Amino acid sequence: MPVPEASPDWQYLPDAAAVAAAATALILSAADAAIAARGEFRLVLAGGTTPDKVYRQLGTTQADWARWQIYFGDERCLPPSDPERNSRMAAMAWLDQGEIPLQNVHPIHAELGPQAAAQQYARQVAAARPFDLVLLGIGEDGHTASLFPGHVHPASEQVHAVSNAPKPPPERVSLSQEALSDSRNVLILATGAGKREAVRRWRAGEDLPIAHITARNHLRVLIDHAASGEAARD
Repeated sequence: MPVPEASPDWQYLPDAAAVAAAATALILSAADAAIAARGEFRLVLAGGTTPDKVYRQLGTTQADWARWQIYFGDERCLPPSDPERNSRMAAMAWLDQGEIPLQNVHPIHAELGPQAAAQQYARQVAAARPFDLVLLGIGEDGHTASLFPGHVHPASEQVHAVSNAPKPPPERVSLSQEALSDSRNVLILATGAGKREAVRRWRAGEDLPIAHITARNHLRVLIDHAASGEAARD
């Protein structure tokens, strides 16, 4: 079903540490609101350096963890123990601490291969939508999750099998644009000078995967000075 569009709300912060702190606070606030309204919090995690900082901060806080449900926006087709996997990174930074019940963590079984893993995860995504919060990053080429420029996937798919990613490993699994956007809130983190050109192209209206992400209620971008090339505004 079509997802209502929300325009990005840009929040400018001094550096990656400030972005991670603001993201942590927003996630905890969204969790409290979701649990109060619906009894649980459905969160989609991203990979990357700044999300790793967020997960480490979440691991030092207190929350109603038993009511959190954890999903992943994309995954690399690597063995489950490989540190390059998003699920493994999140586990080492936060989830292995055990506050969130194991049955509440829903990894993408990308070790099965992109096709089989995508088909399997699509059933979990269908049951979980709409999410409460989706956390995303932006790549230097404007990709997000494992949705890359120039790639075309069937619009009917909730989860895509990716077999020719331009960065290693080439085989991946990614939630679709529609599934990622079917969230009450979407939070995009942009940090570092390497992201500046992608951000410029996005804001100029270029046809980049990140530009197609929206949200049901609130689409917020937390961006640091290095990625924006501008002085912090907030």
